[in-house]
This record gives sequence, structure tokens and C-alpha cells, in this order.
Amino acid sequence: MASKTDTEVIIGGKVFTLSGYESEEYLQKVASYINNKIADYNKMDGFKRQPLDTQNVLLQLNIADDYFKAKKQVEMLEGQLSDKEKELYDIKHELIATQIKLENTEKNVKNLQSDISEDSRKIIQMETELKTLKK
Repeated sequence: MASKTDTEVIIGGKVFTLSGYESEEYLQKVASYINNKIADYNKMDGFKRQPLDTQNVLLQLNIADDYFKAKKQVEMLEGQLSDKEKELYDIKHELIATQIKLENTEKNVKNLQSDISEDSRKIIQMETELKTLKK
């Protein structure tokens, strides 16, 4: 199991110590995401006029919205991946069936070529016998 990481981050101008099994870079990235959300909302006059607890709830709702949209996109992509895997399986199955048909066709061609060679040999033999009988 990975070792636990403790790192200090700044969120909204305050220093927090985050702990987790993720890398320090990841924890900093999370803090940066939160800071960007706060900065985006602070650009809106209507947001700044709201009480602090309302601001926090709006930020939490926005982050939850981002999460659910990302989760929905992941589910959609997983569905597409599953469809592509099924399509790939079907194509591989079709390829194998086609290869088997090709092998059988090649075998039939060899057999027919052998039959033609045998028939040609018989024709030559019969023609030779016919010439011998005519003499």
C-alpha cells in the first residue's frame, strides 16, 4: 500500500494540511481546482454579496455538478468502450471465420488442380492409346 502523504496547501487564502495516499502533486492539483472555482465565483458580483455560508453551498453545488457531469461522461465513455470491445470481438470472430473459409477454399483449389492434372494425364494417356489403335 502507498504511504500516506501530508502536504500543506492554500485554499481561499488559508493554509490547510491535506493527508492522503495520493501524491503531493495530486493534492496540490485538488487545491488548485478549488481555488480556481473560488476565483471564478468571486468574479461575480451577485456571489460576493451572498452570506459566506451561501457562498460555500454554491461552491459545493458547483463542484458536485462538475463531479456528476464527469461521472456521466465516464459512464458514457465506458459504454462506448464496451461497444468497441464487442465490435472488436465480432470483427476478430469474423476474421477467424474468413480465414477458415480461405483455408478451405485453398484446399479445394489444390484438390481441383490435382484433379485437373490427373485428368490431363488421363487425356494424354487416352490420346496416346487412341493413336496406337489407329495405326
